[in-house]
Amino acid sequence: MLLKTILLTLIIILSLASCKEESSYLPKPRIYPKVNYPVKEYKVFNLTTCPFTMSIPEYFNVIEDGLKTEQEKVHQCWYDLYCEELNSYIHLSYLPFKGRKAFDKLVRDAFEMVDKHNIKASYRDELRIDLPEKKVHGLLFDIDGPVATPLQFFLTDSTQHFLRGSLYFKAEVNRDSIAPVYDFLKEDIEKMIGSFEFE
Repeated sequence: MLLKTILLTLIIILSLASCKEESSYLPKPRIYPKVNYPVKEYKVFNLTTCPFTMSIPEYFNVIEDGLKTEQEKVHQCWYDLYCEELNSYIHLSYLPFKGRKAFDKLVRDAFEMVDKHNIKASYRDELRIDLPEKKVHGLLFDIDGPVATPLQFFLTDSTQHFLRGSLYFKAEVNRDSIAPVYDFLKEDIEKMIGSFEFE
């Protein structure tokens, strides 16, 4: 009986002690690092190894793709447009082709590269590109979700030229946190596509 009384007394004391009013702590709001956007000025991308021209942002450095496999090294027009300020780059790979069968394979490969993101993607939008006065056609893929390349595109004249592009970030892609940077770069890519011409 004495033990029950002691236990009951301890429970009451602990209950009263735990009911002491304390200030509640609120979690800190989620914030993202400040981004200093570069000034939007453009220059002409016109290299002798590539049979096309377009306007690219001044703040992109043109770097030849050094990660090509032995088989891919025959293709001279594979470049990365790197933007250090935004920790991102656009990979460009140009492939010439002959005939319908080769063209269909390049288009199929472009779709397969996009389809690989379906596992993590929550949404995908396909925007048709038609510049008939320049004989340039293609698709722009806007992929939402934690994917490696949230924006991909291909451009072709449907007879001999094919260019594929992909936007990458050198960080884990959380679409909410990169949304402002993504929108900024998407505008640049749309400008690049609008100014694009095969030679």
